[in-house]
Formats: sequence, C-alpha cells, structure tokens
Amino acid sequence: MTAVLWHIPLSHYSEKARWALDHKGVSYTRRAPPAGLHPAWALVLTRGRHRRLPILDLDGRRVADSTAIIAALEEARPDPPLYPADPEQRARALELEDDFDEQLAPAVRAWTWQQTLPDADLVIAAVVPGAGETQKRILRASAPIARPLMRADYGIGADREDGQLAQIRAAMDRIEAELQPSGYLVGDAFGVADLTAAALFTPLIAPPQRPYLPAAVAPRVLEVREELEARPGGRWVLEMYARHRGR
Repeated sequence: MTAVLWHIPLSHYSEKARWALDHKGVSYTRRAPPAGLHPAWALVLTRGRHRRLPILDLDGRRVADSTAIIAALEEARPDPPLYPADPEQRARALELEDDFDEQLAPAVRAWTWQQTLPDADLVIAAVVPGAGETQKRILRASAPIARPLMRADYGIGADREDGQLAQIRAAMDRIEAELQPSGYLVGDAFGVADLTAAALFTPLIAPPQRPYLPAAVAPRVLEVREELEARPGGRWVLEMYARHRGR
C-alpha cells in the first residue's frame, strides 16, 4: 500500500487523518503546501472539486475529507478496525463522527483563530514554526491582507466567539454524556468516534503526543485549555492520546 497525505500540520482535521493512518499502520508520506496556499493546492489536486485539506493519495485513488479518508482506509485495511462491527454501534459511531466534524471542529478553529490573529508572531509560531527572520518579516507584512481572508473563510469574528465557545463546551458536555463504562464513546473498543472527538479538540487541548502543536498560544486560549483539561471530558481526550496515539 502506498499513500501520500496532503495536510496542514496545525489542522485538527489533518490530525484526524494522520491518526487514522497511524492507527492502521499505513506507511505514508506527508506533504504540506506553503502556508496560505492550501485552498488552491486542494483545488488543483481534486480538479476543482474540493478546496480543503487533508487529501490522501491511496494506491492511485485520491480521497478528500478526513471522514472519507477514514472510510477508504477501513475498506483498504480493515484491521485494526475503527468502525464497530455491530450495525447499530457503527451507525451511532458515524453519527458522533459527523456531529463532531460539523459542530465542534469549525467552532474550535474559528474561536482559536479569533484569539490568535491579532498577534502576527503567534500566527507565525503556529503556522510556520521554523520560519527564519526574512520569512517572518514577509509574513508580518502580509498579515493585514491575510487576516480578513481568514476571517471570511473560517467564520471568525468577535461577534461570534461567545457562540463558538458555547459550541465547544457543548461538545465537551456530549463527550461526558456519551462515555460508556468501557471508557469509550461507542462499544468496548477505541474507534472512529473516539479518534474524531479527541483529534478535533486539538490544538485547543494540547496532548503531548499530538504532533505539530504550536509553540506559543494566546493567553485566552491557555485559559480555556486549562478549563477544558480540568473537566472529565478533557482528561479523557488526554487519555485517548496517551493510550492510542503514541509519538
């Protein structure tokens, strides 16, 4: 099996795909377009059908979207499974995956960027951690252009951040409500619902096993991180990474 993952290192959707590939034991190459060019890159890779990463090349097949990537991996390499064998549990796991994809992940992305965008150096530390001084100067100079584009693309705004934070807390509530005696969200084993919920709470929550975490974050992000990591659901996210992610 040959695989190439086009990803954004910081992206929690990309982390979801990376984790699935690593869980399956698939050997793959990671490729990251230059910062800010990923929409154009995705459109080229998919011939205009998709403008988001991650995108996976898998044995000559090109798959866009983290949910579709996991489905393709389940088909190509069923073991170890991420989908429950029981049909009812599988339907439940996929419903949770979709809910976290559509509700939690956009809120985490928009709210975290709302706290980060005003400080160009924090943005650089998150997106281009190895930038040299010349590249940093160029990125700082381009910040006034990049900020409004990102705000429009991701739904970022001060008037929305309270609602987005409420969505984030509601997702944590759901994790805590759905947890089974097994310690997993569905059934007795780690699966797609657990992987999705844990991955999509990053980089707001910062498990040490999560690759590409930013070296520095905004003070407000640290405040909410401390709040969430102190909750049972936050401790569960850290536990899922410690038990199932590795370094």
